[in-house]
Amino acid sequence: MMYSISGYGRMIADRVRTDAYARALRQAVNSESVVLDIGTGTGIFAMLACRFGARKVYAVEPGDAIEVARRLAADNGFADRIEFIQALSTDAALPERADVVISDLRGALPLFQHHIRSIADARRRLLAPGATLIPQKDVLWLSLAEAGELYRRHLTPYDEAAYGLDMSAAREVVANTWRTAGGKLGQLLLPPRCWATLDYATIESPNVGAEVRWTAEREGTAHGVAAWFDAVLGEGVTLSNAPGGPELIYGQSFFPLLRPVELAAGDGVAVRLCA
Repeated sequence: MMYSISGYGRMIADRVRTDAYARALRQAVNSESVVLDIGTGTGIFAMLACRFGARKVYAVEPGDAIEVARRLAADNGFADRIEFIQALSTDAALPERADVVISDLRGALPLFQHHIRSIADARRRLLAPGATLIPQKDVLWLSLAEAGELYRRHLTPYDEAAYGLDMSAAREVVANTWRTAGGKLGQLLLPPRCWATLDYATIESPNVGAEVRWTAEREGTAHGVAAWFDAVLGEGVTLSNAPGGPELIYGQSFFPLLRPVELAAGDGVAVRLCA
């Protein structure tokens, strides 16, 4: 997915996200550091790495936003230390191995895009032994959400017989399509349970699948499965898009059920989610 320049601006403007990444980067970089910035966009992390003292930064970006990043690097006096490479990181080659890699390819969940494949490839080909990874780890969580407003917004057009027409075939497609909740997730019906842990120091496969089970403690109407991440970016530096926390640009992921399900206290619940 290629973002627009304004899209990259919205990511930078998410200060909770950007400040957390900047703190982790400051921790990791010293005057001898070689930094690899995967998915540099308009170059904010590449330039911050220079500001924090990095000797060299390789900024990799497949989209044309890299041309804006080049200009910004020159305008801020970093053109001599940042080498821009317009390519996917999996197609890129570096003249030296990097001591630090930083990336934010996750989207609403870190399983999206080419995130895991890019990190695994970078570890093998582009990083020095013992290199610092930012992020280090993501923990993925699930619950069931009572989110009637979100559910109806997407499903109602196909629940109603518009102009006397049967629209149910389209409803089935919409009900099987995940979406970003964007702060309208509603309330969680079950205590969050860990679905998966992604350790970027060892991960190789983007395939994740697990079943999570609960016993419902109260009644409610489940409209879908909510998923989110807690990220460890550095020592004591974390980032989360959990419901109820600061609203980040990522939002949470919402997987609607085919039909809302009424829960009663004591009901057993099982969710199997595979990516």
